[in-house]
Amino acid sequence: MQPGLLVISVRTLAISGVATLLAIVVGVPIGYLIARRPFFGRTALLGFVNTGMGMPPVVVGLVVWLVLVRNGPFGPLGLIYTPSAMMLAQFLLATPVIVGFTTASFQALPPRLSDLLRSLGAGPFRTAWLLAREAHIGLLAAVMAAFGAVVSEVGASMIVGGNLARSTRVLTTAIVTETSRGDVERALLLGIVLFALSLVVSLVLTVVQQRNRP
Repeated sequence: MQPGLLVISVRTLAISGVATLLAIVVGVPIGYLIARRPFFGRTALLGFVNTGMGMPPVVVGLVVWLVLVRNGPFGPLGLIYTPSAMMLAQFLLATPVIVGFTTASFQALPPRLSDLLRSLGAGPFRTAWLLAREAHIGLLAAVMAAFGAVVSEVGASMIVGGNLARSTRVLTTAIVTETSRGDVERALLLGIVLFALSLVVSLVLTVVQQRNRP
């Protein structure tokens, strides 16, 4: 393995993995509430969520940069051009994906299923857990889609991370750097590693998703 490749690969997995996990923690409960609790403006909210699912990474990166840059509202925190800034940008990209897929997964369940579970004595949290188990195929698809979206993005990472070799360079930004230098061989190697990393994560989640299915 070429020097630095392992470090860049681990950094890529760590940043995108943490961002996806945070998006799951925030997005799944929001998607559940949107799906199971009718309220005024739900369709409009879903429209915004669906728009967010296709939000260009460079736009998200620009917004995060404006917030974290030195003269921005959170500039004193010193987060710009750090892995934390990249995690924040990727979290904002992943969360609408998680919310959108989660909402669709729960809405696909029989409408009266939650009433049936409550009539059998299940409390609110138990009901939510059982519904999540029923919707697990869609929920895992949400995780795969969100991770795939953030691990492959480059615009937001370049803007808020700065592509610093020793701290914020990830596989996607490294590919851009090596290509601009004319080192096509190394760029291809980085691309293969990125593809392999995404493939392994997707295969693991797919095995869990399809377990015990006929």
